[in-house]
Amino acid sequence: MVKVVKFGGSSLASADQFKKVGKIIKAEDSRRYVVPSAPGKRDSKDTKVTDMLYKCYGEAKEGKNFDKTLKAIKERYNEIIKGLGLKLSLEEQFKEIKKNFEDLAGEDYAASRGEFLNAIIMSNYLGYEFIDAASVICFDKEGNFDGEKTNDVLSKKLAKVERAVIPGFYGAYPNGKIKTFSRGGSDVTGSIVARAVSADVYENWTDVSGFLVADPRIIKNPEAINVITYRELRELSYMGASVLHESATFPVRKAGIPINIKNTNAPEDKGTLIVETTCNKPDSTITGIAGKKGFVSISIDKDMMNSEIGFGRKVLQVFEDNGISFEHMPSGIDTMTVFVHQDEFVEKEQKVLAELRRATEPDSIELESDLALIAVVGRGMKNAVGVSAKVIKALADARINIKMIDQGSSELNIIIGVRNRYFEDAIRAIYNAFISEEK
Repeated sequence: MVKVVKFGGSSLASADQFKKVGKIIKAEDSRRYVVPSAPGKRDSKDTKVTDMLYKCYGEAKEGKNFDKTLKAIKERYNEIIKGLGLKLSLEEQFKEIKKNFEDLAGEDYAASRGEFLNAIIMSNYLGYEFIDAASVICFDKEGNFDGEKTNDVLSKKLAKVERAVIPGFYGAYPNGKIKTFSRGGSDVTGSIVARAVSADVYENWTDVSGFLVADPRIIKNPEAINVITYRELRELSYMGASVLHESATFPVRKAGIPINIKNTNAPEDKGTLIVETTCNKPDSTITGIAGKKGFVSISIDKDMMNSEIGFGRKVLQVFEDNGISFEHMPSGIDTMTVFVHQDEFVEKEQKVLAELRRATEPDSIELESDLALIAVVGRGMKNAVGVSAKVIKALADARINIKMIDQGSSELNIIIGVRNRYFEDAIRAIYNAFISEEK
């Protein structure tokens, strides 16, 4: 068996955390390829190394002296090295970083050094080979990740390496310049490595024991999700569940490799297994609940709209021309409603409304702001009778007015729109109806 293991920033924030990670890796011989993040916060008042690097590079860009900030970063790493009892010096690496900051090598270069340095420490600590991600994670000239080229280069490289540490979060353009993924991109690197070595499992270690049915800031001690499908995960991640980078599933999904979300501080917990499909039945009708605040609805009313060919295209063309993406579009015979992010819409509000009137000649247009969207997701919903009715009843009993409800044809999710101020109460009401009452 071959496992790829990725450890998040909180799992590698200190020497003590490194020791926990080392123990986890050595507990199973199959954990052969390791993808580390940069050191995260040691406590709530601490600063992530990546944020320190951004600050340091910002000072360099402004022509300020950045020695003090760079020294603080160096001290973070030296503290880890000393705590691990390693005979390792990062002096040469920091000299190179300083020179490249002075030469303004770019924000991506600056941000990537957190993972780069942590991977050097990790490889020394484990006795594994260090492979710079810049040599194996490939982006094209436009900065788009080149999955096929990367898989070819990386699989050939790792076929010759029994055990390796590959820093997460970054790769390189064809000319060698550093390019990063978006924040949290080490999850993506782990997935890419898992695909390249045809891993049996991709273990993603963090500070929580997998996915929870709902946000623990809203629901006290929510139930854990034991098994979730990629499709369910995508729906929940898109609507705000943030344990895993939303792009991290694509490389392993193609290869049929499951992801196991595990807790560094509680390695005995099973965590959440993410799979393509499963006959494993969920404990309740729904798998999870997630949502976001900050939407606005634009309702366009026009008699005989249903018989006007191309009406929907004209409406969406206006939003596209203004660079605004839409979230949901419930409609009736004479009404079409478009939900968009409020912060994207507000700046262009009057321009969009004027263009909608010119394009569609509506009878009226109504706006409603400060709305939240909640996704109720679950593979168990498909064969269950009355799920929508149960959602509606739960919200009615909580005296919450539903502004919109939309169920996809896949029967995998139901989207509910409520006012922002009812967001938390709505999630609690749905959770209690499906999880608490079905236990």
